[in-house]
Amino acid sequence: MNSIQETWVYLNASPLFHLTLTMVAFQAATWLFEKGGRNPLLNPVLGSVIVIVSVLFVTKTDYATYFEGAQFVHFLLGPATVSLAIPLYRQWDRVRGSAFAIGASLLTGSLVAILTAVGTAWVFGGSETLLASIAPKSATAPVAMAISEDLGGLPSLTAVLVIVSGIFGAMFGPLLLNLIGVKDWGARGLAVGTASHGIGTARALQVNETAGAFSGLAMGLNAIATALLVPILWGLFF
Repeated sequence: MNSIQETWVYLNASPLFHLTLTMVAFQAATWLFEKGGRNPLLNPVLGSVIVIVSVLFVTKTDYATYFEGAQFVHFLLGPATVSLAIPLYRQWDRVRGSAFAIGASLLTGSLVAILTAVGTAWVFGGSETLLASIAPKSATAPVAMAISEDLGGLPSLTAVLVIVSGIFGAMFGPLLLNLIGVKDWGARGLAVGTASHGIGTARALQVNETAGAFSGLAMGLNAIATALLVPILWGLFF
């Protein structure tokens, strides 16, 4: 029994263990997603989070220790984001032809995301710190956390809200778009990318390349719009 405990302590302290845990959890969640007919409710990111958090909770492992091993995956986010330029390049003619519509949609979507989040939290008595943390939740995590910190929010809480927004959008966004009859892949991608940043974009790329291209564009532009709009709106209301 002692030898098993000693082995577990050694593995848990090894950075390689947490990298392996991340990869295995995602592969298992992806397998379940594929077996379930790519049902959006079986989102691989959500499945991975549940598995990893459960393991860390049971083993009483803090996040810093986990991240020491999983940071290689974090590093790959940069190249993965840059690679989104490839499907966007293939759709560039269509993007140029729809520039005004894209701009109007992005501005509207960004404003709605900010105002509905802050308004809902305010109605339920949220503190100013909570409002500052939730305001940029539809932008990609690094941008949202920087905005939150600048306004006096909690970047760690903002990161959680960003992830929740992304997972929720990836799971229910396509269902909502089907319900209201949005069939154009560009419009669908733009909506998902604006509301659900990288996680939504990953889902859009799985479904259709055009949707993925417009989602990646929306993710980047919404980050800029959020960084500009949130401080302005915060100054007006607070």
